[in-house]
Amino acid sequence: MEAIILIGIQATGKSTFYKAAFADTHVRINGDMLQNNRSCIEDLMDVCLRHGQPFCIDRMNFSRQQRQPFLERAKAAGFLRIGYYFRSAVGEALERNRNPDRADKGIPDEALHGIAAQLELPTYREGFDRLHHVTIDPERGFHVTDWSNDR
Repeated sequence: MEAIILIGIQATGKSTFYKAAFADTHVRINGDMLQNNRSCIEDLMDVCLRHGQPFCIDRMNFSRQQRQPFLERAKAAGFLRIGYYFRSAVGEALERNRNPDRADKGIPDEALHGIAAQLELPTYREGFDRLHHVTIDPERGFHVTDWSNDR
């Protein structure tokens, strides 16, 4: 049983990565789809935890404070806690944010800069069992490597 937590600013590929890597195996708990309603997010996570269903928290999760409740509850339920940090280069995110296929998400540049300034890198000390670093290669797609900054 896995609890996947995606971490990164807007327009870094989190939802696209979820669709490519986990859509067939993990329930997607997505802030945009649930209108960032904390109660809905927690309710859906509770159902997954109760029934042993792997899930993926597909939102920014940019601070330790935001990630902590997910990690604690997943640990209590015996889930493996896996984090994927998406390279959060603001310039690249701003460029992707301007793509016509993201018109429905249209995040103001100032908001993206603001979130980037608040981003806290994940650590194993938070309670992750595994951590990965994700970058986007324009020619080959996603590139995933093991995170090893604080073991």
